[in-house]
Amino acid sequence: MGVISAVGNDVPSFWDSLKKGICGIDYIEQFPTEQLPVKIAGKIKNFEPEKYGMEKPFIRKQDLFAQYGMAAAWQAVHDAGLIAEGEGRNINPDRLGVYVGSGIGGFEVQYRETAKMLEDPSGQWISPLFIPTMISNIAAGQIAIKHHAQGPCLDIVTACATSSHCIGEAFRAIRHGYADAIIAGGCENATIPLGIAGFANAKALTRNEDPKYASLPFNKNRKGFVMGDGAGILVLEEYEHALKRGATIYGEMTGYGNTCDAYHATAPRPDGSTQAKAIRFALEESGFDETKDNLYINAHGTGTLLNDVAETVAYKAALGDFAYKTHISSIKSMTGHMFGAAGAAEAIATILALREGIIPPTINLDCPDPECDLDYTPNVAVRSDITLGLSNSLGFGGHNACLAFRNLR
Repeated sequence: MGVISAVGNDVPSFWDSLKKGICGIDYIEQFPTEQLPVKIAGKIKNFEPEKYGMEKPFIRKQDLFAQYGMAAAWQAVHDAGLIAEGEGRNINPDRLGVYVGSGIGGFEVQYRETAKMLEDPSGQWISPLFIPTMISNIAAGQIAIKHHAQGPCLDIVTACATSSHCIGEAFRAIRHGYADAIIAGGCENATIPLGIAGFANAKALTRNEDPKYASLPFNKNRKGFVMGDGAGILVLEEYEHALKRGATIYGEMTGYGNTCDAYHATAPRPDGSTQAKAIRFALEESGFDETKDNLYINAHGTGTLLNDVAETVAYKAALGDFAYKTHISSIKSMTGHMFGAAGAAEAIATILALREGIIPPTINLDCPDPECDLDYTPNVAVRSDITLGLSNSLGFGGHNACLAFRNLR
């Protein structure tokens, strides 16, 4: 596994921050915000791309979203010990895939080059690298080049559910024999002036000025989400293949649900029915048993008025009374909303919660919304011997994804 986030640029620091309830949201320092309606975000701190096998000429040419993806993938591949080419090769390059997506892609380079075009409509100053650094599939392509992955390579784009769908489809591809291992997840760098203006004018962002009390999932005082950047990458591998080469195995992926609300471009279906279907698909595939399982759900939990209520309704629709026995939390209270990278970062948190028996908290949950009346693990981490973990994601366009994991049995 590998991660770049507002609360840590590697898995150990990321997980340690989540367990301690440390908030990574702060004032934006990377660009002027005086005239912007929102001045806070979960931006990446102390990012040094050279640490992750990238050379300076490559770094100069790449949008940050791709650099974040490359860094998280480098961590994950090294953690997995995968070698697809050269001495010590332990996987056939033809059997190694990459399913890494981005909700928006090279937003920053697009913003910069568009400004040039508006200033000089001849286009003579537009970078020849504009297109191959802007397209959202370039992170997957560059990761494949770096790690000699010549198997299936896809960039799934489903807004905030992007990386969950990448992981889910990688799971199916391996299960059906199309690859032995797939580098899967997502990356994003959407917190730029244009991104802030767009989301703010769509009434999606909170206007809270205190960065440490701004992302408020399931809180009655919530007023919108907080933007966040980063990447999350997992290496999924067929069990016997991983066992044979002596890989460290963090857990078992056991289920995946994929549905669409088919309701509204940005708002979730209020009755939660289609979201509940995705959850039930993942549960059924995982052999969920109410009499034996202790369930944890890493919620989408954005802190918008509509999402949190609809998500609560969906959990009740999917689980019935068992919803009240389920541990649930939203790490977006600490990381902000990482868009296309959110699902993968949250899947990592879910796997580690299972592995250590620790439920990361939903911080800032000092005033629970009466309509969000489930156990959302307020403020402090809780110990529990959970047996099944779900990571739930919802995306603009009505895209729903639910990933299920167990400890290796």
